[in-house]
Amino acid sequence: PDGYAFHDVIHFANAAILGWSPVLRGLLKCKRKSNQKVDEVEDGGRAAAIEEGLAAIVFDYGRNHQFFEGVTYVDYELLKTLKSAARHLEVNRCALLDWQSAIIQGYAVWRPIAAAQGGKFRVDLDARTIRILP
Repeated sequence: PDGYAFHDVIHFANAAILGWSPVLRGLLKCKRKSNQKVDEVEDGGRAAAIEEGLAAIVFDYGRNHQFFEGVTYVDYELLKTLKSAARHLEVNRCALLDWQSAIIQGYAVWRPIAAAQGGKFRVDLDARTIRILP
């Protein structure tokens, strides 16, 4: 009832804006198997568990803040926590503003999809965007 069932949109936002989503790599079966270390560390179970945990933290925070509707910036402490939790992963190269953009863009897509109980969206990995489709 709270829309968490549609939280995979957030993994797509992470892939689009941060260039990082071990969860999505696993779901789409596009893990980087050619490099054993990358496959184990960056695309493995621990990285996916960290991403799921971060998604849950952001979701809980969002629940208490209208799921980021009308928000132009995200709490600095939340952003620092997210970055710190993933500091040993490839996503550590992303700035706090990248994390903020992933959250704001991701929830701009998640809100209408959760409200409608479904929908379509477009991810552009080159432009680093995610947007809802009509």
